[in-house]
Amino acid sequence: MGSLQAVTDATFAGEVLEAKGPVLVDFWAPWCPPCRMLAPQLEAFAAEQGDRIKVLKLNTDDNPAMSRKYGVQSIPTMVLFEDGQEKQRIVGVVNQEELKRRLGLSG
Repeated sequence: MGSLQAVTDATFAGEVLEAKGPVLVDFWAPWCPPCRMLAPQLEAFAAEQGDRIKVLKLNTDDNPAMSRKYGVQSIPTMVLFEDGQEKQRIVGVVNQEELKRRLGLSG
């Protein structure tokens, strides 16, 4: 994979819930400064880990249904899904190394 792809309310089920393997969804909005700070870290993470984990971005302004469904209260929020189930949630800005550590991908 290697780069971030967008997911929408309409494509969420197919791209995330029915995906084989882990999927990390970044719930974000263009007006959110912390989201913009996280973007390059997530881009680097996707480039490095894209063969192990699918990384998607969901614009909460344009796609409010999934944000509501998963109770996203603040952004950025990253949610790790495996086999259609939420496995982990990371709220706020983390660097690439911390993200890997939290997801069990480091070392």
